[in-house]
Parts: sequence; C-alpha cells; structure tokens
Amino acid sequence: MEFRDRAAVITGGASGIGFGLAEAAVERGMAVVLADVEADALKRAEERLAQRGGRVLAIATDVSSAASLRALADRAFEAFGEVALLCNNAGVSIGVTKRIWELDRSDWAWLMGVNVWGLIHGLDAFLPRMMEQNAPSHVLNTASAAALIAGPMLGPYKASKHAVLSISETLFHDLRDAGSKIGVSVFCPDVVATRLRQADRNRPDHLKPVETAPPSVEEQAFSNERQQARGLPPRAAAEIAFKGIEEGRFYLFTDPWALGAARERLEDFESGIPRVIALRDASPSDGRS
Repeated sequence: MEFRDRAAVITGGASGIGFGLAEAAVERGMAVVLADVEADALKRAEERLAQRGGRVLAIATDVSSAASLRALADRAFEAFGEVALLCNNAGVSIGVTKRIWELDRSDWAWLMGVNVWGLIHGLDAFLPRMMEQNAPSHVLNTASAAALIAGPMLGPYKASKHAVLSISETLFHDLRDAGSKIGVSVFCPDVVATRLRQADRNRPDHLKPVETAPPSVEEQAFSNERQQARGLPPRAAAEIAFKGIEEGRFYLFTDPWALGAARERLEDFESGIPRVIALRDASPSDGRS
C-alpha cells in the first residue's frame, strides 16, 4: 500500500517502538498522530518529529479508556480525513519478576487494561471508520515474542500478548471474509531497548498494589541480567515492522529465536507435557519488546 501523504495513528508513540514507528512513518512521507499517556514525553516526541519536517498531531491518550480512544479517533479523522495506518502499540509490563501466586490483582488489571483492552478500544474506535474509507489501509498490532512462549514469570504480560496475537489472527480472517481492503499485521519483537520495564512510571495510583514483597535473590539476579541485556534499537525494530507491512506479511519478527521457541512449544503440544524451564534458562525475551 502507498504511505506517502496519508495518515498514521500510533498509540504509545512518545517513546520506544512507538516513536520508532513514528520516525519510520515520517520518513515515508506520512502525517502522524502520536498518542501517549506520558504528556512530557509526548511533547518532546512531537518536537523531534516536527524538526525533521514531519506533520505531527500529538494527543494525550489513555488507551485503557474507551472514551479516550474515541476522542483520539475523532481528532485524527477531523485533522486528516482518513487513517491509512493504525498502530495499536501501547503496552506496559510489571517491572519486578513475580510468580503467578505472588501477583496482586492490580497487576493483572493494569496490564490487561492497557495491553488487551487498549487494543480492543483502538479497534472499536477506528476500524468501522477505516472500513468506510473503502481504500487500502492497514492495522499493526504490537504483541511480543512473549506471545509465542511459555515458561516461568511474567504471567500477566505473556497472557496479554497471547491475547493480542489471537485477536490479530481473528481480525485478519474476519476482514478477509468480509472482503475488506484493510490489511493486518502482528508485530512480535524480541528484546528491544525500550523503557517498558520501567512502565510503572505511568501506572495509575489506584492500580498500584498496597504491599509489594521484595524479590528474592534469584529473582533480582534474573531481573538485573535482563535489564542489562542489549536490545535492538527501537528504530531498527520499527523498520522491520514497516518492511513487513510493505511486503504484505502478517507475522512480523525481529529475531528467528521466536520461531524456534514456537516450534519447541508445538513439540510440547504433541508430547502432551510442557518441558520444564528453569528461571535461569528463561528466554532473552524479558518484556521489553
């Protein structure tokens, strides 16, 4: 599809992969609607893109709110008349490694509210209008390599990204069955050098646990190792995503490791028993994608 002189909407667009997607969109001659809950970072991102000659509209947005996404859609269509590319990219992760039984209900509520309901709200607000355009357009949903793996820790994050993958696959088939001109891709990056592990900076007070037990020595060592892991630059990850869209691909990966993990999991399906994965042997995908 043609990107030049068309509009892209990117949630979580003020930093990380979202900002990388915005840079790639501007480079391709697109107008960009940046949406993010972090107001200061959003302003800086808008200024950086404008300095490069980008047409940018920055809008403070909480993707966990359906009303906030509807307002974003209203502003985007009012400003540019259409949306050619919708990037449901906003996502969060818990910053401390916990096991399932150690999680607070607020951990689940926060991650599901942003990672899953944020996607649902984005589709609900934009997709009907995009279908009315009757023009080639595209939806890019950011999942993670975590959408393909099992193993210890990061339960809410992995569950939310499995949901993003499944919703994206169903959307692909629904749109094809309806004869729509809208394409779909799901982006499953491995480790990317973003601040997702520090996402608590944007966590609402009412979704913060009342008491948080300190991590064990083993857990802290695991977390420190993953924090220090060198990830792919966000701009490089975004370029992989855009090239995948341009090539008409649905599943987009930054590292073939994810496919290997998926094959191993399929072997577990066939055997009927999941292989035991110790914490120290967990994948390099640490939720920063």
